[in-house]
Formats: sequence, structure tokens, C-alpha cells
Amino acid sequence: MRFDEPPVVRMYVDERRLPQQQWPMTVPAVAQVVREGFEPAPGVTFLVGENGSGKSTVVEGLAEAYGLPVEGGSRNGGQETRRSESRLGWALEVQRGIGSGRWGFFLRAETMHSWYTFVEQTGGNRRDPVFHELSHGESFLEVARNRIDGPGFYCLDEPEAALSFSASLALVGHLHAIAAEGGQVVCATHSPVLASLPGARILEVGPWGLRETSWEELELVQHWRRFMDAPGRYLRHVVED
Repeated sequence: MRFDEPPVVRMYVDERRLPQQQWPMTVPAVAQVVREGFEPAPGVTFLVGENGSGKSTVVEGLAEAYGLPVEGGSRNGGQETRRSESRLGWALEVQRGIGSGRWGFFLRAETMHSWYTFVEQTGGNRRDPVFHELSHGESFLEVARNRIDGPGFYCLDEPEAALSFSASLALVGHLHAIAAEGGQVVCATHSPVLASLPGARILEVGPWGLRETSWEELELVQHWRRFMDAPGRYLRHVVED
């Protein structure tokens, strides 16, 4: 028997716990997770796809199922101001790794400033800077360094929203180090920089649901390459002369 498994071996759900013809089951990626379960890689798993493809809904569900606040935070603290998340997290069951700890954190880009206020009001920890006094990108990196640290289960929803190119590279380095220490990360992203992390598992999210792919084969990467090579090909369709 192994005692070095990752925090999450598999998440699964009884389909009868979610109405089949209602959101979020109408989202192909969610329906696939409900039908087949979800097995995050031992290290880093990226969910990459367009807006509305369901990648954030899946990450939110995984975070909630693990016991993390749906608006961001750790198992030890977070808040809920207005419930807008799907019932996926309520329905999912977690098969935990034997011998793994329970630490985790959900970094959700759209609600992090609310979490900064929560930390100030509740005291945080002694390593914390005053997040509100940092730039948007600096605060995100400090959260990653202080809360996404060591073995644990970490969910990130579009962390690149606050990050410059160099800061994105810094986060790639941090995620690589976390994986080497036994941490497990599931990240929804639009960033070709983050998704380039060596050794990461990449799931492309779209009308087909979830499909495993490589960085080079991502539609996102191909679009950025073509755009950087010749922006006019794209801009002529959206900018009038």
C-alpha cells in the first residue's frame, strides 16, 4: 500500500445528483467530469479554453469539493458574499491520497481583493504583506508564495489576469517548485506562458468537453503565434479603416 499519493487521486459524482438538462450539466466539460470523473495529475494540470467553455466552473467545483471557499481562500478561511457557483462542487466526492495532508488554497482572480480585506480583518499570518498596498500583480505573486506552498491541493482560476509577462514566468517557476515538493495544482488559464510549464498535463476545454493535448497543439498557442507573426490578419476583422 502506498502512502505517498497526491492529495486528490480522483473526484467523481453520481449523475443523479445533478439535473441533466440544467446548467451546469449543459456545459460539455462539466457533463464529462460528471460522467467520467476527474483525475488531476500528481503535479500541475492546466485547463485551457475560451470564455464560457466551462474551465472555471470545473475548477470552482474541484475547489469546493476539496473544502475550499468558493470565493477564494484556504481550508482555514474565506468568505461567501453572493452564491453564484454551480452545484458541481456540492455533488463531487473526493478520493483522497493515502498519507496526504489536507492543506489547500483557491486563488480566484475575480474575488482576490475581497479576500485581501478578509485577511486584514481576521489577522492573516505574520508573513503576509498588506496586500491592498501592493500592485495587482505583486499581490497575486505574494499570495502564491505565501499560501501555495508545499504539499497540498491548489486551485487557480485565471491567475494571469494580474500578471505581466515576467510575473507570469515567475509564477511558472513557483508552480514548478510546488510540484517538485509534492503539491498538486489545477489551473484554469488563457495564458500560453503558464501552460508552457514543462511536465504539466494540459486539458483543452471546448464544445467537445475535455481533451488531453500538448502545448504546441493548443488552439490558444496557434492563434497567438499567427497573431504575433501578422496582427493584421486578425485586426482587419475587428478594426475598421
